[in-house]
Amino acid sequence: MANGEKQDYYELLEVNKNASETEIKKAYRRLAIKHHPDKNPGDKSSEDRFKEVSEAYEVLSDPEKRARYDQFGHAGMGGGGFNGSPFGGFSGSPFGDIFGDIFGEVFGGRQKTSRGKRGDDLQYNLEINFEEAAFGVEKKIDIPYAKRCETCDGSGAKAGTQPKTCPTCQGAGQMRFQQGFFSVSKTCSHCNGEGRVVEHPCPSCRGTGTVRDKKSISVKVPAGVETGIRLKLSGEGGQGVKGGANGDLYVALTVREHSIFRREDNDVVCEIPISFTQAALGCEIEVPTLDGKVNMKIPEGTQSGAVFRMRGKGVPALQGYGRGDHLVIAKVETPINLNKQQRELLEELARISGEDVNPMRRNFFAKVMDIFT
Repeated sequence: MANGEKQDYYELLEVNKNASETEIKKAYRRLAIKHHPDKNPGDKSSEDRFKEVSEAYEVLSDPEKRARYDQFGHAGMGGGGFNGSPFGGFSGSPFGDIFGDIFGEVFGGRQKTSRGKRGDDLQYNLEINFEEAAFGVEKKIDIPYAKRCETCDGSGAKAGTQPKTCPTCQGAGQMRFQQGFFSVSKTCSHCNGEGRVVEHPCPSCRGTGTVRDKKSISVKVPAGVETGIRLKLSGEGGQGVKGGANGDLYVALTVREHSIFRREDNDVVCEIPISFTQAALGCEIEVPTLDGKVNMKIPEGTQSGAVFRMRGKGVPALQGYGRGDHLVIAKVETPINLNKQQRELLEELARISGEDVNPMRRNFFAKVMDIFT
């Protein structure tokens, strides 16, 4: 056709001149499927229409060509386009992608190849105690998994038989057929892309090639772990099928609460009860730590809630250097169930001391007076 006789590209794709890239692509997809020669065999007008909408899309999908067309019309195309061939402009153009999209929908998808399947990833929940989390531990665990069937060596076929080549695809796993000027492949529906079919399934695995089993694995838990950390053991998950790689095993850790310790970052905190007289007079007490019992001095006049720090006796840093500290919180116990003599002694102490002798008490009431005066 002469340029003057060509239909407007926007009219061909049935879009307006302000149409977006997405709208142009959708329009082309719809029209290309509608007028494709293989859907309209022997219809010359549909074949011509297919060529025209393809030429229109080639121009309007390219920003530079579209700008030139908008300014100069067909005259600005310089005799480009498809030049009478349905494949004109295919190489290096966006047609490669859109053809794949369109004809994947029409003819059942792109070609797939049969290959080994990777094994499943597995997770095991492991509970450890506080000390094991602090210093690390090695644990043996039993993992259920799917392993290759030894009866059929993973073939899925009964003893004395073998999987046979799929008669439909001749072992290719793909069905290839010609659609006009395209060669199209799709997965063989008879063997599901395997290329082989099992006529007599193995009774042990029922033709799957795998059976359920357990394996014992040694897990090294590093020092300094906490609840919520997952350890990855590569290749220790489900067994791969037909040469596929094994999956991975993830060990999710939970740390049991300790009866007297709690953790704050890498510090270990414990509360130690001391008596009223120990706090007042001072003393030396035995303190439990992760490294065993340690003697610690309590100075006289210690108040309840006072914190004493033991450097380097906490939890080791995970994958790092050094340790946290051990923090001791003194909890002064108030005497209860006093006998007569104890009460008399405390009353005597109160009389001798006087209510205003306690510096904390005196400072508190001094502040109260400041508020109300």
